Amino acid sequence: MIRDLIDLHIHVGGAVAPHILWSLAHQQGFKLPFKDYWEFCDAIVARPERVHSLEDYLGIFHEWTEKLQSSPAAIERSIYEIIGKEYRGSRVTQIELRFNPMKRNLGGERDLDHIIHAALRGMDRACLEYGVRAGLLFCLDREFSPRLNEILVEKAIKYARRGVVGIDLAGTEKSAIELRPSEVPRYREMFARAREAGLGTTVHTGETHGTGADGVAAVVEELRPDRIGHGIRAAGDDRVMGLLRDRGVVLELCPTSNLVTRAVEGWDELRQIVRVLLDRRVRLTINTDGPYLLDTDMAREAARVVEHGVMTEAEVDAAIAVAREASFLE
Repeated sequence: MIRDLIDLHIHVGGAVAPHILWSLAHQQGFKLPFKDYWEFCDAIVARPERVHSLEDYLGIFHEWTEKLQSSPAAIERSIYEIIGKEYRGSRVTQIELRFNPMKRNLGGERDLDHIIHAALRGMDRACLEYGVRAGLLFCLDREFSPRLNEILVEKAIKYARRGVVGIDLAGTEKSAIELRPSEVPRYREMFARAREAGLGTTVHTGETHGTGADGVAAVVEELRPDRIGHGIRAAGDDRVMGLLRDRGVVLELCPTSNLVTRAVEGWDELRQIVRVLLDRRVRLTINTDGPYLLDTDMAREAARVVEHGVMTEAEVDAAIAVAREASFLE
């Protein structure tokens, strides 16, 4: 079935084609430790023999893709190419791209506003050419200091009328919310400020075996996000699923990503999780997370969940409708 698709959870660091990254590396004069293009491709794709956890997966971002996208020209081209490819390959007509601008400015060597303006230019060009609706989300980072994350929120608010539509909190979770108790009020205030400015809010949580449903509950109760990135561990607790349902929090499921990072052991476990969530009337969507890094796209994500009995065609259509309702785009 041909559908116009929507992707709410897609990271710029995992969505740029290897040949584009290869070109950007040479344009910027990076000295690459690879003998040829094909060795480079192997290094920036999440191969099963190399990726055994979320940390392994994120390591590819930190070591390569974020670095190669760290200039105004590179981030502009990256976002332009992602939107065009997702439309041509899967008829994605609405897309929310997320990235951390501070991880694209070489540790402060490059001006943050120039990076943001370039990202918006790339988005505008692609939307004009393909008729796609798009917006940017800025990712706060659990490993950043609260002050750095406050700056990201300030930048998101500054560009809210220009094409930035939301904020995210990303990074690995080593505890329930990965924030020291003394920091929680500051993050609560950050999310409240973002909401007051009209921005959508989402948080990565409940993605790995190490973080249970309590972590999802803590995020929902303390930060009050509109959506949750992944959130699959909520399926283990009726109270937490009730909290998600009653507050209307939408889950951004990323099936292939969860399989590759070993967040689930296989399709059987993913099927059990999704069936429980749907039975408890938790609203959920289907997304790619990182199409090129994970060798997927939205069309394949929709087809795979049906092929493996995770969802029916009707449930996929319902998830697409949920995604359009939950989008941060006006």
